[in-house]
Amino acid sequence: MTRPMARRLAACLGIAGALFLGVSDLALADPEPESGWGYPRDVSVEGHRIDWLLNVTSIFVGILFVVMVVWMGIAMVKHGRSHSAQFDHGTAKKQAIKALGLSALIFAIVDGNLFVNSTIDLDEAFWNFAKAETHPQAVRIEINAHQWAWDARYAGNDGEFGTADDIVTLNDIRVPRGIPVVLQLRSVDVIHSFYLPNLRQKVDVVPGTTSHLWFTAKETGEFDIACAQHCGVHHYKMRGVLTIYEPERYRAWLGEAQANARVAFDAADTFAHWGWRWDKDYY
Repeated sequence: MTRPMARRLAACLGIAGALFLGVSDLALADPEPESGWGYPRDVSVEGHRIDWLLNVTSIFVGILFVVMVVWMGIAMVKHGRSHSAQFDHGTAKKQAIKALGLSALIFAIVDGNLFVNSTIDLDEAFWNFAKAETHPQAVRIEINAHQWAWDARYAGNDGEFGTADDIVTLNDIRVPRGIPVVLQLRSVDVIHSFYLPNLRQKVDVVPGTTSHLWFTAKETGEFDIACAQHCGVHHYKMRGVLTIYEPERYRAWLGEAQANARVAFDAADTFAHWGWRWDKDYY
């Protein structure tokens, strides 16, 4: 074997080794039986739609990566230093048609598939607020974002926000399993981003506007609430806890919290009265 050929073979073996190590690292990842490749556990009824999009995108990217690596490997082994490169400046009509045709085929298969399915998911689930709001037991929560915390407000038995029986919590949101939860969010200072990784939901909260988000949980437990937008020096502290209860336990917590809210209500504390009239015209 000649020295140039040995160098090319070593390079190919190096690429193959890197791919093997990458796959080995995946095999040594978190052993928990999670869906997808390294994603947080999905506890949302509609979360599988997001996982499908991420998985399919990763597969397409992986296929293109392998094709390019194999293509370069063949070129490295086949052509030595004495090989004269053959090229044109892209002015040949035949080559231009081939390139455009191949690009159109790739975009039609990959991007077309992703675009169609993403549009369906938005219409059927993530932007279908009418479906969530018309549920007879839908839970409505107002979220007030500020540096550096999440305030949550639940309407009491009167169904109106900003009244004496409202439940107000700090970095603590509790919801029932199996029932749609609709959130309206505002910010009093800078841009924040309300992120629920286990619910596959994230929305930016921009000062001067009202953001909207809804989900239905399928499992109980405690899960992270994070801010996915850098919002200041203590951005890293802007963490809350989302607790998902069975419906019966949620109703018990709601009754106790509402009784405590009536006792703690102070009409003179205007700073605490940050609630707003529920916006019913956004869908």
